[in-house]
Amino acid sequence: QVQLVESGGGLVQAGGSLRLSCTASGRIFSSLTMAWFRQAPGKEREFVATISWAYGGTYYKDSVKGRFTISRDNAKNTAYLQMNSLKRDDTAVYYCAATTVVALTSKEDEFDYWGQGTQVTVSS
Repeated sequence: QVQLVESGGGLVQAGGSLRLSCTASGRIFSSLTMAWFRQAPGKEREFVATISWAYGGTYYKDSVKGRFTISRDNAKNTAYLQMNSLKRDDTAVYYCAATTVVALTSKEDEFDYWGQGTQVTVSS
């Protein structure tokens, strides 16, 4: 079993930055592929970014490329999502997720473990 706890959400003006953190426990973190998803009000949850445990490769949703960066610190059992140049459309609850799948994936049903979510609100 894996427990994931997100932090770092909040209210920020458009153009600003936030860094989300996701700390894992219960399994060797270095063997988990980590990802961030988000769910805006009235919309389905969508993939944002993922980072592989095997080789550190990353993959992003097109609309966040160049603005968001996913990273991980295996020594701290923590994954991060650095979000720059935030837009109002980025407003959502952001969820951390983990899977033992080696290949990079954006498919929600391939992630076995989920955090409780952290709210990100971008104001104009």
